[in-house]
Amino acid sequence: MTLQRFLALLILLIPGFIAGYGIKQMRDTLFQILNQPYPSLTLQFIVGFFAMIVGVAFIGGFILHRDRKRNKVQTRFQKPQ
Repeated sequence: MTLQRFLALLILLIPGFIAGYGIKQMRDTLFQILNQPYPSLTLQFIVGFFAMIVGVAFIGGFILHRDRKRNKVQTRFQKPQ
């Protein structure tokens, strides 16, 4: 049981770091700091925004899936049967 919880934590940490990276890229764009792999600030912001959305969506989906399995969601979030 402990190994399963550790693996679940690792699965959640990776998208968390991706979302954090996206927030950092958007913040750097706001302060006009151009990082190395990006040729323009606009592209840097778009990549950061996409990374943040992907990370947050994965974590949200993981939590929703877990709560659905345990029947801890409202009726509007339950799967239709």
